[in-house]
Amino acid sequence: MQTRQPLVFILEDDHDLATILVRTFREHGFDVESFGLIRNFERRLSQVRPALCFIDMRLPDGPGLDLATRRLHSENIPVIIISGVWTEVTDRVLGLEMGADDYLVKPFSPREAVARARAVLRRAEGTAERGAEIARFSGWTVDFRSHRLTAPDGEEIELSGSEVRLLRALVSLPQRVLSRETLMDGDGMSATITFDRSIDVRISRLRNKLREDPRNPRIIKTIYGAGYMFAPKVEWLAATET
Repeated sequence: MQTRQPLVFILEDDHDLATILVRTFREHGFDVESFGLIRNFERRLSQVRPALCFIDMRLPDGPGLDLATRRLHSENIPVIIISGVWTEVTDRVLGLEMGADDYLVKPFSPREAVARARAVLRRAEGTAERGAEIARFSGWTVDFRSHRLTAPDGEEIELSGSEVRLLRALVSLPQRVLSRETLMDGDGMSATITFDRSIDVRISRLRNKLREDPRNPRIIKTIYGAGYMFAPKVEWLAATET
């Protein structure tokens, strides 16, 4: 029996683009459903949980970004946002800051959408497989299963799914320089995109939650021209130890 890949939801009001994406994903073995309106998307979401969603930022019945952050983020469903070439760069950065896992700018290749979907799903699956682990560093504790970051003073801070996956990648290889490409797990898929700040935006968001001085970060260090390095030593704990 052939094993089907995870279900992908596409919320896109451009009928031609949605049709092409559906056909391409099916050709690559995915289950996929498309929607042109938020209300139809939400109705189906109440019945079935997808593995990944593509969400257009501008839709006839409301902003797609609101949906991505209001519901999908709370349910830990990975999201790739779709924006038009006319969309302000600050809007795309905002989408990443609010928890989206990746973005695509129109026009884009349908095969690139498939590649990005696979990369996001690999990161999500890797986090789920190791999600019971708990890490401590510099007085901080992070529980990857509960998406909970605990500060040295005991304050609990919620992490988004994309933040969990990025932090997990960093703490798994401490005191090593990791390139943006490595952190994106992207097979070079972003090399042709002019706007490529997704990792930088997530790093900035993590630093903010870790109370880092942006001018002199001590936990996640920038290695100019190379990438980032997670500086502290990391102690791994079983869930029963907390």
